[in-house]
Amino acid sequence: MKYDLIIRNGSVVTRNGVYNWDIAVKDEKIAAIADRLPEDAEADEVLDASGLHVFPGLIDAHCHFDEPGYEFREGIYTGSCTVAASGVTAYFDHPISNIPLMVDADAIELKHEASKKNAVVDYGLVGGAAPGNREQMKGMKDAGVVAYKGFMARTAMPYLDTDESILQAFAGAEENDRVILIHAENDAICVYLRAEFAKQGKTTFADYEASRPIINEVDAIRHAAAFAEVTGARVQIVHCSCRESVMAVKEAKDRGIRMTAETCPHYLCLNVNDMPRLGGCTCSPPMRPERCKNELWEAIREGLVDTVGSDHSSWPISDTVFGGLSGGQNTLPVLLTEGYHKRNIPLETIARLTSYNVAKLYKIKNKGDIAPGYDADLAIVDINREFTVTKESLLDKQKHSQYLGMSFKGVVCRTISRGETVYKDGVIVAQPGRGKMLEVD
Repeated sequence: MKYDLIIRNGSVVTRNGVYNWDIAVKDEKIAAIADRLPEDAEADEVLDASGLHVFPGLIDAHCHFDEPGYEFREGIYTGSCTVAASGVTAYFDHPISNIPLMVDADAIELKHEASKKNAVVDYGLVGGAAPGNREQMKGMKDAGVVAYKGFMARTAMPYLDTDESILQAFAGAEENDRVILIHAENDAICVYLRAEFAKQGKTTFADYEASRPIINEVDAIRHAAAFAEVTGARVQIVHCSCRESVMAVKEAKDRGIRMTAETCPHYLCLNVNDMPRLGGCTCSPPMRPERCKNELWEAIREGLVDTVGSDHSSWPISDTVFGGLSGGQNTLPVLLTEGYHKRNIPLETIARLTSYNVAKLYKIKNKGDIAPGYDADLAIVDINREFTVTKESLLDKQKHSQYLGMSFKGVVCRTISRGETVYKDGVIVAQPGRGKMLEVD
């Protein structure tokens, strides 16, 4: 058989370990894996990955691309290019700022059409869970959403402002067999403290962190757990910023509740003292004290964190950002630097957090591992090469990142999506519109 691509001599990272394997690709799939493929095996392209690591393509399950409606913030093309540069071969596009809001099937169809035209890698769409739209959730499922997303604190999208609305959203997600992602913050605490701090003239970044305290997250997670227990819904708590939040999820798991925890690279790399450097951008929940970063890494070591997603949200720095920062281009370098190099977190743990666990949690077909029959989604990485994030290297719409000026150890050399190289040595080499919508098992 003649293959489309053979990758030889790489250190292949799977969820179970690192292996010296050759990989053969045919018709967008991994066709064969062997310690050594026959020397006479033919392929249209043979890639020597000596000295490099081959990761399963990352699935960034937390992105905000504001097209249609607010393309000036982040469009689908620039957003998908940005994450592809971090080895991402599939992403989830979350609702928050779109016109129309992603809360019904018609809006999902419009987002799908825009994604089909512009995405350079595969994509999943996340439908909005808003007050009163339980009846719309089936239509969104039929339109292909991989999950739903609800906010427990106010944001640009209508948030779940009552217990009844949370309960209905959870029940709707469960009856449609989809995970519901929850932004867990107690809105009353946020509003009260923000008003009190404003009266007192407390406007520093440290004050911002204090206005959205850790108990605010923990209380919302425990509140959500009660509704998850009643409805049986599968709930993913997104962007856990501290160990306390992860432990609140663990408490729910220990009671048999189907709840999982995501954290983000910025919480694993930065702390509240870094916020003045970010040029006015903020995130919610905010960056925490340094001890929270270290404790989150220990939670990862203990297996208490299920997934890592970038929460990429590339807004102009003059605007207030309530969902995340522009970090999607450097997810893997952050995890390699802070996790593998500094803390001896195994490479297979990073692969599980960014690929296998994501595919398993959301039941994504043919993604998440390096094995025969899976999509040939691969990231080829020089884990020992260092680089500095510069404005010129950034592919997002705003050319801004919380990591600007920082140095990392671990360079994504090439990203391969379904057997096709989409990113190579700092350049996107794929055309817009080649991405496909993800399928759920």
